[in-house]
Amino acid sequence: MTMRRPYTVRYRTPDNTTLEDCIYASDAFQARLLAIEFNKYIKEHPNRIDSILSAIQH
Repeated sequence: MTMRRPYTVRYRTPDNTTLEDCIYASDAFQARLLAIEFNKYIKEHPNRIDSILSAIQH
């Protein structure tokens, strides 16, 4: 079983406000996929994702 870690997915709204979602995933790519699946705005606008940051530093 792959260990899941918290990732912060940052994205911008049409009025240029930055919002964040915390997603638990095995890597940043999976965090992106999960954010697209579970956040309606990101699903409709996946290119609005600014960054995906690991919340745990190695």
